[in-house]
Amino acid sequence: MKNKSLIVLATSLASGLVLSFGATSVAVAQSATTIVVGADTTFPPFETETNGEVTGFDIDMIKAIAKAEGMTVSLKTLPFNGIIPSLQAGSIDAAVAGITIKTSRMQNVEFSDAYYKSGLSVLVKQDSDIKGFDDLKGHVVATKKATSSVDYLTGHGFAQDYIKQFQSIDAAYQALETGGADAVIFDNPVNVNFMTAHKDTKTVGPLLTGEYYGIAISKQKPELVEKINDGLAKIRQSGEYQKLFQTYFGGDTSGVVNDVQKPAAVAISG
Repeated sequence: MKNKSLIVLATSLASGLVLSFGATSVAVAQSATTIVVGADTTFPPFETETNGEVTGFDIDMIKAIAKAEGMTVSLKTLPFNGIIPSLQAGSIDAAVAGITIKTSRMQNVEFSDAYYKSGLSVLVKQDSDIKGFDDLKGHVVATKKATSSVDYLTGHGFAQDYIKQFQSIDAAYQALETGGADAVIFDNPVNVNFMTAHKDTKTVGPLLTGEYYGIAISKQKPELVEKINDGLAKIRQSGEYQKLFQTYFGGDTSGVVNDVQKPAAVAISG
């Protein structure tokens, strides 16, 4: 009888340990939430890839946001025009790619609060006679596919024959450098980043638009919107957000968004 009791006791203890270990494993799995974040790596200094390593303002920001909310990030690189479809399909949870908050995009994805204020600018060669947007009619303009730059050009009467659209902005800049285009219209911080490294180029005229970037989030993950917004607020408060402008923009704070700007309030049409 004693031996039988001991066996029963040992079995009970073992079962308890298994159940306890299983519960712990589940708790750990639940707490270690990983979000799959899409990124287009042809948008420096927000995203770029060198020797297989993805870096940039957006990358550091989303990782800091995730850490503040007890999450980890799994990056998935893809072309810009594949981001919205991937979010709709649920193959990624969120995306960072300098994505302008637009009313048309809001029909298909959720957006975080705005984190960067930008605008479009005109980039030309130093010896160009083009002094601003009004001088572009009759000239070939290069830009990146599926961006607000294309919307702006078509919305201002540019025929498709005069708009060269490329999969990456680097290809658009190459067209400018080699004479395949007379100008590039694109997000000003990216144009300025290129101009800084290529002294034979310059930006001309005022900014064409005022627009805000947001983190795009799958509509299948509504709970993620609040977590990302909370994380964004935390890194603003801690100063991590502001430090990114020193790291990636040399301290230029023109794009800083200090107040909470909800997507619906800042979305541009298109």
